[in-house]
Amino acid sequence: MERAEHKKFTDEIVEKAKELGACLAGIADVSELRRSPSHVIYSRLDSFRGIGTRESKGITPGEFVWPQGARSIIVLAVPHPSYKPELDWWMEGCQGGTPGNQMLISINHGLSKWLEEKKGVETKKLPYYIEQGGVFLKDAAAMAGLGCIGKNNLFLTPDFGPEVRLRALFTYLKLPSTGPLEFDPCKECDMPCRKVCPQDAFANKKYSQGQIGLADLPGRDGVYDRHLCNAQMELDVAKSERTAAEGGEKAGRVVRYCRRCELVCPVGKRAIDQRRES
Repeated sequence: MERAEHKKFTDEIVEKAKELGACLAGIADVSELRRSPSHVIYSRLDSFRGIGTRESKGITPGEFVWPQGARSIIVLAVPHPSYKPELDWWMEGCQGGTPGNQMLISINHGLSKWLEEKKGVETKKLPYYIEQGGVFLKDAAAMAGLGCIGKNNLFLTPDFGPEVRLRALFTYLKLPSTGPLEFDPCKECDMPCRKVCPQDAFANKKYSQGQIGLADLPGRDGVYDRHLCNAQMELDVAKSERTAAEGGEKAGRVVRYCRRCELVCPVGKRAIDQRRES
């Protein structure tokens, strides 16, 4: 496939992803992803266990194992607007944990099926957890041109702010990257995200360039404490309630995780206002 054909095919993939329900989609190079900040940092920090981590499946802590031959990664996003909070609620018995992730799994499956059956491109749908063969999705999304990682350590997009969730799949065909994107809304921001955290997870510098060996640190400048963030998530789990599901099904636990740093972000608020005006 010639370069022009590759570019045309990349555009077709992005459009197909949106047709299936993604609000954003992009492509990055797997070999470059291995050198992205989070993947490098992961191998240099002590192992971490908390909400959002899982037992590894034969993978040594600090390592990531991806299939040989994977050349490109397709990253998908769906919106999680503040006026639809239930998309982000973790629900006991829900495939994928949340309704939003359920949507992403469906889109990922549909795109994989289309690529394999209609285009003859081998794919590998990725698990969510890095410990089980996944990737750091925010890094992948930034490299694919969907947005950037902000000072709240969340992924920010021009059209939806931080109110998106991500999923990805590998292809064994090398495709042109669609990123990165020249986008940095945090430069002149007074960072309300760092002031609203109930655990003060942004109060102190936790990582330095000398410690990590990289200039790109968690929260950009190393001012992000994942242990304090996890402490809030543990509290959210502790105060979760059992709620009857629709249709009279048996009650299940529902966890409403903290989103304060996300929902106060001016980028997300501007994006919502612009969509309402359009």
